[in-house]
Amino acid sequence: MADPLIELVDVSKSYYRDSLEIPVLQNISMTVPEGEFLALMGPSGSGKTTLLNLIAGIDRPTRGILRVAGTELGRLSESELARWRSRTIGFIFQFYNLLPVLTALENVELPLLLTPLSKKDRREHAAVALELVGLADRVDHYPKQLSGGQEQRVAIARAIVTDPTLLLADEPTGDLDRTSAEEIMNLLGRLNAEFRKTILIVTHDPRAAERARKVIHLDKGAFA
Repeated sequence: MADPLIELVDVSKSYYRDSLEIPVLQNISMTVPEGEFLALMGPSGSGKTTLLNLIAGIDRPTRGILRVAGTELGRLSESELARWRSRTIGFIFQFYNLLPVLTALENVELPLLLTPLSKKDRREHAAVALELVGLADRVDHYPKQLSGGQEQRVAIARAIVTDPTLLLADEPTGDLDRTSAEEIMNLLGRLNAEFRKTILIVTHDPRAAERARKVIHLDKGAFA
């Protein structure tokens, strides 16, 4: 049995509008072992993205204990949390979030600017990541010169270039046609199977969820 990489104990998250409390997640407990490929499904407003953001250290729980890669996130200051995220988390967004004025290589290199690597080493790391996602021949292309599927592969290369412990993806196929979506899920499956990356995706797409090794359903802030 693999060691737990993610542990949530009675985690709740609420947002506040004036004096009104709006609960989004309620008493969530879960354990995700290292090497897992997990899909989170559920209707809009069920709390999927909120849960992903908590695990990523982008947001903080209102109550409960959240431990990722051996670190209890609630104990970290904002600056400590930012450093932890840069070392631990690779995040893949639905709409790629690539900078249009940078080439594929320069976009992938961005997270490495926070490391002590030299420019030469950063470029080499970025090139290896692009080769891994099948885009070795697109390093000098700008986002507008790429298809949607290629843009998402650049985004995945950017997410893995720092060799993060955990890959998190929010609707990674949501803006893609069926063929491109299958290519992206094949790539994520390869990263999990060959490189033992722990992956957690949020998706509405049952075809994407089928590629995960485990599926969890959320509804109204609780596991269904």
